[in-house]
Amino acid sequence: MEAGIVGLPNVGKSTLFNALTKAGALAANYPFATIEPNVGVVPIPDERLRVIREHIESQKILPAMLRLVDIAGIVKGASEGAGLGNKFLSHIREVDAILQVVRCFTKVPGGEDITHVEGTVDPLRDIEIINTELVLADLETVTGALSRAERAAKSGDKESVARFAALKAIAPVLNEGRPARSVRLDDPEQVKALKGLSLITSRRVLYVMNVDEEDVNGEGPMARRVREHARGEGAEVVPVCAKIESELAELDEPDKIEMLASMGMAEPALNRLARAAYKLLGLQSFYTAGPKEIRAWTIPVGATAPQAAGVIHTDFEKGFIRAEIYSVPDLEKHKNEKAIKEAGRLRIEGKDYIMQDGDVCHFLFNV
Repeated sequence: MEAGIVGLPNVGKSTLFNALTKAGALAANYPFATIEPNVGVVPIPDERLRVIREHIESQKILPAMLRLVDIAGIVKGASEGAGLGNKFLSHIREVDAILQVVRCFTKVPGGEDITHVEGTVDPLRDIEIINTELVLADLETVTGALSRAERAAKSGDKESVARFAALKAIAPVLNEGRPARSVRLDDPEQVKALKGLSLITSRRVLYVMNVDEEDVNGEGPMARRVREHARGEGAEVVPVCAKIESELAELDEPDKIEMLASMGMAEPALNRLARAAYKLLGLQSFYTAGPKEIRAWTIPVGATAPQAAGVIHTDFEKGFIRAEIYSVPDLEKHKNEKAIKEAGRLRIEGKDYIMQDGDVCHFLFNV
């Protein structure tokens, strides 16, 4: 799972990235601080791993991971070469989802002004600028591909016909300034063709509201406007104070708990971001547990047992026989796997089983 962090310059993208990845010094306070993307991998906090470890002795715990890419700041006119121009495009096209950081703060603690590239703080204007530049970039891609696709479709080739149909459906939508994800394609071949185009606006978006310290839950006027906008798009939102997160990242656990309590926060923003990103991408976790390691694995919602086994190793999927599965609540209740089995709570599932979030699995396979 990979998410790209985008936004206008000086909205807190790099501060957030460094806080989440503990990547070190914060980026300088000037536009275009990030030219080449920084990449970081962060663990997804998961309380169920702790529960499993309480009942199963193991040498180590391996959580699911979130890969973050901090992409260069985008400015108005980027699709036409302004700022860093199209240098950001190849990086955004490679990610699975977009985390758009939106500035909902005015000054940092102490009263220091942080220059806004547009001169004033207006989150909805900022969202419109970013979304417009991404739509224009996709429109250029689609426009360039349309004539080639039309010629290829005349051959009658099924794939070429589907590609041309998908492009014809997408082009007018982009021309209206709407994202490619707002188009519903029912033909599987057209859906496949659209994926091959790697359109930026086909990715789902999570708006990350970078809020003031006094508004950690994102209930202020600017944050409310972003929430309303996201609701209209069917997008997800999460409030984050990047400044607070950067401070939390430097603390040990007791001090972190104390600071969270003093700020009226139940958990760090990373936890909320991880859950929102999972929901955004339609992902869930299953677990394997044994004496060597307890591990969380990431799979799409709707994945079958053999597909889940294949995430561990391709041989597991090819030679899949069955899966022995129980839930974390059953482990918490019965204390160990033997008692779970004796209570009749260990399920034997075959190739058609649809994995459920939080399944603890043993896969049996034959190579």
